[in-house]
Amino acid sequence: MPWSPALAVGVGLIDEQHKKWFEMADQLFEAGRNRKAAEYIDQMFKFLGDYTKKHFKDEEQYMLSINYPEYDLQKKAHDDFIRQLDALQKKYEESGSNITVIMDANQMVLSWLTNHIARMDKKIGDFAKK
Repeated sequence: MPWSPALAVGVGLIDEQHKKWFEMADQLFEAGRNRKAAEYIDQMFKFLGDYTKKHFKDEEQYMLSINYPEYDLQKKAHDDFIRQLDALQKKYEESGSNITVIMDANQMVLSWLTNHIARMDKKIGDFAKK
């Protein structure tokens, strides 16, 4: 699933990081279609773990800098995503390259990218424009 301008938040750094997330997610989905997801998912978990934490930190710092009123909701959503990601990675490590875990990873990333960005992150850009 490609990033689209409809998902733009309107904050350069955040939008660039979201685009990078979509690129990596697309690679995971493509690997799954080509039956190479088991080889790719280790890289995806590393990317998600490292990049997600950096992105959330950057996004949270930006929200604090503009006194964003829904910071606490965003922070909670970020923390919840990290917990879900950690649990999924642990499940993956315990089960090996179980296809169910790979499908769960696909679904989790897709859901986050579309729902969270469209419903929560776009509000950051709207607030910043005021």
